[in-house]
Amino acid sequence: MLRIECPWCGKRDEGEFSYGGEADIKRPLAPDDLSDAEWADYLFMRTNPKGAHRELWNHAHGCRRWFVAERDTVTYRFLDSRDSRDSGDSGDSGDSGDSGDSGDSGDSGEVEVPA
Repeated sequence: MLRIECPWCGKRDEGEFSYGGEADIKRPLAPDDLSDAEWADYLFMRTNPKGAHRELWNHAHGCRRWFVAERDTVTYRFLDSRDSRDSGDSGDSGDSGDSGDSGDSGDSGEVEVPA
């Protein structure tokens, strides 16, 4: 079983977490303006790298917060985990925290959401 480190609760068994997909996916602000090919690219195309990869995780059976983890896709070893609001992400972390801030910077025309 994998051990995943929650930035708030520490290391826990993988069964406490839900995978949220690739981090850094930007949601278009005007999806109605996209072609079918552009919408399909947003929905389905992911980088799928070999090696270090940034992913969204939710501590579903713990603090219920979203965070970004860097994981090696070859060894499955987790290299880092941090609050998604502190990792350079521009979008809503989706956590149950009390800030209520969506994190949208407003200048890129895109916001990030868990996949």
